Amino acid sequence: MYRYASVVLCLAFAIVFQLSLGTEVTVKDKDNNICIYANLMVNFSVDYEVAENKSKMANFELPAEVTTHGSTCDNTSSTLKLNFGEGHSWSVNFTSNGKQYQADIITFSYNLSDTTVFPNSVVNDTATVIAKPQITIVDVDTCYSCRSKETLEADSVNQTLWDVLIQAFVSNNSKSENITSCAADVPSTTVAPTTNVTTAPTTPATNTSTAPPPTTPPTPTLPTPTAGKYSIKPDENSTACLIANFGLRINLKSVEMNFEPNGTTVSGSCGVNSSQLVLTSNTMTITFTFANDTKKFRLHALNITGKTSAGVPFSEVNTNLSLWEAAVGSSYMCNKEQNYTITSQLTLYTFYLQVQPFGVKKGVFSTAEDCQADAENFIVPIAVGVSLLVLILIVLLAYFIGRKRNMASSYESL
Repeated sequence: MYRYASVVLCLAFAIVFQLSLGTEVTVKDKDNNICIYANLMVNFSVDYEVAENKSKMANFELPAEVTTHGSTCDNTSSTLKLNFGEGHSWSVNFTSNGKQYQADIITFSYNLSDTTVFPNSVVNDTATVIAKPQITIVDVDTCYSCRSKETLEADSVNQTLWDVLIQAFVSNNSKSENITSCAADVPSTTVAPTTNVTTAPTTPATNTSTAPPPTTPPTPTLPTPTAGKYSIKPDENSTACLIANFGLRINLKSVEMNFEPNGTTVSGSCGVNSSQLVLTSNTMTITFTFANDTKKFRLHALNITGKTSAGVPFSEVNTNLSLWEAAVGSSYMCNKEQNYTITSQLTLYTFYLQVQPFGVKKGVFSTAEDCQADAENFIVPIAVGVSLLVLILIVLLAYFIGRKRNMASSYESL
C-alpha cells in the first residue's frame, strides 16, 4: 500500500515539475496577430563580485512567468524580449530575408542590485552580455526545435538553452507544425568500415593512362566594393541616432565577396550602452554591435551569416572585438583599405569607413578621429614639406654667406 502511494506521489511530483519547466510566450504585432512564438528553457550562471575582492557564482533559471514588453515584429527583423525578476531581461534578435530566418544575437541583462539573486554583491549596476546562438538558416513558416543543450559563454556568464521551440516570423496567426531541428538533435549515421581485398591480376592491364590533375583557374581580382550609406532612426519623425558609411569585402575560407549596398535592408537599434546596425542583402546578413563605456565606443561584436555563390551556408561570429574605437561624441574614420581577422575563417575588409553609433547630432557625423593608417598618410607629405623647407633655408643661408664674402672682397680691393 505504501509502495503504491509512494509511486503515485512521485508521479504527482513529476507532473508538477514538468509543468513548471519551460517558458512559453507569444508576441503579437500591431494588428494583434501572433508574430513570435517561443517555448524554451534557459539556465544562467553568473560570476559576480562580493566583498574583499572575492567572487561568487549565482545560478538561476528563466522563470515561467515573464513579460514581453520591448518585443518587436516586422517583416525583416523581430525581437523577442523576456523581462523577469527585479530588472533582468533576456532577448533574441531575429532577421529574415523573406525565405529564411535566423537568430543574430542573444542579449542578457542582469541587475546586480537584486539581492535575492546576487546576495552581497558590491556592484549595483545592470550588466549586459551578448552571445551568438546556433539558430541559423530556418525556413520561414517553420519552428526551430532543439532539445539538446547549448551553452553560450560570454564574459562571466554562462547561458544554457534546451528544449527550445521558436518560430520568429509567424504567419496565419498560428504556430507552424513544420519543424527545423538543430544539428545536435539529428542522429549521425556511422558508415561501417569496409575491408578491401586485393587479388593479383592474372593478366597485366593494358591501355591504361593517368588523367592529368585538374587545374584550378585563378581567382579574379574583385573591384573595390561600392560604399554604402546607412542610418538608424528611433522613429520616423526623428533624426538618425546611428550613421555609417563604408564599403565591405568578405573573405570566407579564401572565397572573397563584395557586399552590395544596393537593395540592402537596414535595421537596428540605438541604446545608451549598446547600439546595433543590421544589414541584410540578397546573399548575407551582417550585424554590427557597438558598445559604449561613456568615454569611448567600439565595435564589440560582429555576426555574418548567409550563403556563398555556390550555395554553401556559412555563419561566423565574434562577440569579443575591440575595433573602430573613438571618443563618444565623435566619429571613427578610416579611408584607407583595412583588413580585420574576425574569426579563423573570416576576414573583413573595409573601404572609406566612417561610423558613429552614439552621440549623433542633427543626423550628421561629428568630428572624426582618424585611424592610424590615415594618420600615416600625412607623415610622408609632412616629412617632404619639412625637408624642402630645410633645403630652402640652407640655400638662402649659403646665398647670404656667399654675398657677405663677396662684399668683403670688394672692400679689400678698394
